[in-house]
Amino acid sequence: MVDLKNETIELLQHLIRNECVNDGTAASGHEVRNADTIEAYLDGVGLDIERYEPTPGRVSLVSRIAGTDPSAPSLCLMGHTDVVPVNESGWSREPFSGEIVTTDGIEEVWGRGAVDMLNLTSSMTVAFRHLAVSGFRPKGDLILFAVADEESGSAHGMRWMADHERDAIAADYVLTENGGLHTGSPDAPSVGITIAEKGVAWRRIHIDGVPGHGSMPYRKHNALAKAAAIIQRLTEYAPPARVSELWATQVKAMELDPDTTGMLLDPDRIDEVLTAMPAATASYLHACTHTTFSCNVLDGGLMKTNVIPDSVSIDVDIRTLPGDEAAEVAEHLRTALGDELLDGVRVEPLMNDASSISRTDNQLWDSIGAAVARPFPTASLSPRMVVGFTDARIYREMGAIAFGAGLMSPTLDPGSFGSRFHGNDERIDTESLALTTRFWLDVVHGLQ
Repeated sequence: MVDLKNETIELLQHLIRNECVNDGTAASGHEVRNADTIEAYLDGVGLDIERYEPTPGRVSLVSRIAGTDPSAPSLCLMGHTDVVPVNESGWSREPFSGEIVTTDGIEEVWGRGAVDMLNLTSSMTVAFRHLAVSGFRPKGDLILFAVADEESGSAHGMRWMADHERDAIAADYVLTENGGLHTGSPDAPSVGITIAEKGVAWRRIHIDGVPGHGSMPYRKHNALAKAAAIIQRLTEYAPPARVSELWATQVKAMELDPDTTGMLLDPDRIDEVLTAMPAATASYLHACTHTTFSCNVLDGGLMKTNVIPDSVSIDVDIRTLPGDEAAEVAEHLRTALGDELLDGVRVEPLMNDASSISRTDNQLWDSIGAAVARPFPTASLSPRMVVGFTDARIYREMGAIAFGAGLMSPTLDPGSFGSRFHGNDERIDTESLALTTRFWLDVVHGLQ
């Protein structure tokens, strides 16, 4: 697989260098650049490629290898082409260079999107092209879907496609981000595959005050002061932990000592044990067992040092556990803020997507297991929940079985890998790129 490995590296570098940065505005993203790159890479091998552009510059691509059996399940390989913004001052290297760096014998591709998720998008594209060139004909349709706007809620990408071009992307099975990390014993590792994700319930809290001169703040209704109190209260809010059967499976795969395992499975003791764990690990495990609240954007409109602000808004990133929907989110906010802070504010829903999960008693899960066993015969699959959202949630709404997959190097530390999502010094090792490209091919062949 040396040639395919190099193709994956080169395509990933190109996608990183295109700088398709999605800052949440309709005019950002510029995914047309990555769409053009992928289309050029697929050109000349007999594939039909359809382009969809609901918003200028926000292009998604769909290509298909037609199946031989209309009754066979179809499979979509879906990768998003946008990346999140970056603060260059926090990076050791230029974040859009796609530079290859070797450290302690490990070769890595650096750049924004190397982990989330251009590594998977590039490896899917290389595998898909290889299948087309080889003349492969699947039983069910095989679809490559390079989608825009995953990083900001999917309105210009997957959500728009599901609402307006459903037939173009409909699939029985879907593989997307992310999975493939090794945990547990090196002799018999557990390889994580995402089967579920938390819900997302973004809220914008609008606070009104009364404007006035900053030199006379006494008994004034300062919207910013109330916003500060709301932010503090939500930051300190600690809803109780909840555990599930899937959580128990995840904990078992970690192969921890019995005392730690027992505490992680006890909702009354989880918070106690998390305080003794490394921050990166504890943050993830906490998110798996709690509905969380993070105040991430403060907007004051017209603000000046000597003017008491009359209007402030806070964007709150709320991630929900199964069972927490709009009514439960409203109750969480009331519990956290109380009537005194909720009085006079307006809560605007920005997103309302419930937690979702896919079953594992199906052919795709079996094929994933066989594909993992090819390079790692003693490995077992560990179903898990991802705490962020992906476009898999929309496919699940459409009735598809959707998993977050891939196959990473056993040398890749899960905690370090997790910290690179939307973080500084994002990078992926080339062994993981080679393993994942081979993995997609093996999964596809296993469905035949």
